[in-house]
Amino acid sequence: MSAAPTGRLVLVPNALDLGTGHEVDLRALLPQAVIEHAARIPHWVVENAKSARALLKRVDALVPLALPLQLLNIVELPRPAKGTRPGAAAPLDLRPLLAPAQQGQDIGLLSEAGMPAVADPGAALVQAAHGLGIPVLALTGPSALLLALASSGLNGQSFAFVGYLPVDAVARSARIRELELHSRRQQQTQLAIETPYRNGALLAALVAALQPSTWLSVSSGLTLPDSQCRTMQVADWRRLQTLPESRLPSVFGWLAA
Repeated sequence: MSAAPTGRLVLVPNALDLGTGHEVDLRALLPQAVIEHAARIPHWVVENAKSARALLKRVDALVPLALPLQLLNIVELPRPAKGTRPGAAAPLDLRPLLAPAQQGQDIGLLSEAGMPAVADPGAALVQAAHGLGIPVLALTGPSALLLALASSGLNGQSFAFVGYLPVDAVARSARIRELELHSRRQQQTQLAIETPYRNGALLAALVAALQPSTWLSVSSGLTLPDSQCRTMQVADWRRLQTLPESRLPSVFGWLAA
């Protein structure tokens, strides 16, 4: 008797304009083949169900979904609280989320970061899929982290994503100095993100805590028509009369000289 067919975990890239108020034609962000593939998937594990439905509604306008949106199985990926360092929280058992693939049906993984599992908690689900022998298929699309790194001019040969920094001002400054020291020793770019309404506070903290010679880059509104990337040494950031403040999703990078 032949083995039952196994579905795949499909890493579906997300648009980076969701929630920005500046929606871009989806065909300018994702290849047509990716849009068609997404339309066929009946089960989804997502970072945020509301934004996932918004994306799938846009997919449906271009390629009809195989099932009506309300009939798709969409579950949110459980994850540790923001600011939790890797390995600090007890590992979650994500294997139950992969049951449809074990029954022969594809599951889509969708992230707020663009490319699932890159600077994203979805990596744990990918690891669980490998542990169960479920094939993993990554589709082509934007990654906020990699777009920011490529635009920054900082070291793209060695870099680390450090996630969210502490909200407490004292702890945040200490963490920034710790990461800067590591950057100097390893010549490694450090990349961080923040909730958009706290972008201004994080930029001010970075400018205050980093050494004047350290390179600091801010990329905002990636893939939008008015996206911006600005890279200067901290000394030059300090010369600005006012620091720019964007409420768009942003990536912050720094490299100690």
